[in-house]
Amino acid sequence: MAQSRIEWTQATWNPVTGCDKISPGCKHCYAERMSRRLQAMGNRNYAHGFQVTLHEHMLERPLSWHKPQLVFVNSMSDLFHEAVPLTFIQR
Repeated sequence: MAQSRIEWTQATWNPVTGCDKISPGCKHCYAERMSRRLQAMGNRNYAHGFQVTLHEHMLERPLSWHKPQLVFVNSMSDLFHEAVPLTFIQR
């Protein structure tokens, strides 16, 4: 989880990162640009760039939060991408 400067949320949580470009609307994808930056900074969640990647170590992260908060889930991916198994989503 990361604290967020997005005005309508308090945090982001990305147990999945990455996506595929499927339409012209993907041309200026914020998440793809940000993933390149995070990869260059050595962030382990972006070691594979913007390939769809499941992060098992992130699944239980919300259980450690001490207070309720508004969370933007999967701001850096398509949670329902065909490469994300339903069993992972359900966990």
